[in-house]
Amino acid sequence: MSVFFNELEALKNEKLASFNAKLIPNLHAENILGINIPKLRSLAKELLRTRKDDVLTFLGDLPHKYLEENILHAFFIAEKKDINEVFFLTDKFLPYVDNWAVCDSFLPKIFAKYLELLLPKITEWSKSSHVYTVRFAIGLLLKYFLLDNFKIDYLRLVSKIKSEEYYINMMIAWFFAEALVKQQEATLPFIKDHILSPWVHNKAIQKACESRRIDKNLKVQLKELKVSL
Repeated sequence: MSVFFNELEALKNEKLASFNAKLIPNLHAENILGINIPKLRSLAKELLRTRKDDVLTFLGDLPHKYLEENILHAFFIAEKKDINEVFFLTDKFLPYVDNWAVCDSFLPKIFAKYLELLLPKITEWSKSSHVYTVRFAIGLLLKYFLLDNFKIDYLRLVSKIKSEEYYINMMIAWFFAEALVKQQEATLPFIKDHILSPWVHNKAIQKACESRRIDKNLKVQLKELKVSL
């Protein structure tokens, strides 16, 4: 039992746990307490303020049993102020991330201030054999490197990730859909030349066409580029 189990148990909600279990089918339902994200975020900030020693103990106590323990772990790291400590803790934590919900809620605030240091780590994480480490890396490129910091190399990096894993391929598709919105001229050739695997290619087109930020003419063009599976 983790050092913060009692605090988490006090916040659990069986109806929410049942709902979340359907959204995260690779987790056993008994490993989901059912606590919403705002409550977990508030708890993380409170514990960082009032129980710093216990937080250190918790960060070293991997693996965790419950979904919410892993999200709490992610939120603890996200509040850290030292980039080297955050990289260390992130590298230690990522191998234990076992679902999309934890992966996608994990975003250390300090990353935004150190993008030049983050890029080499993204490249490293993108080459991992661990599903959610790769998904995490792609998500960071999507978050930080599709606007002012954009380079076509980032499209190339993601396009070279080949996987049979659904949660990696969905993130690749999401990345390219967002790239079509934010960097259309650079991204469109990757779609026209069918650089992506067929499933990812079609999913990226689908997600892009669902966006209100893409004009109707481009949507027509994209739909014509879909391939048969």
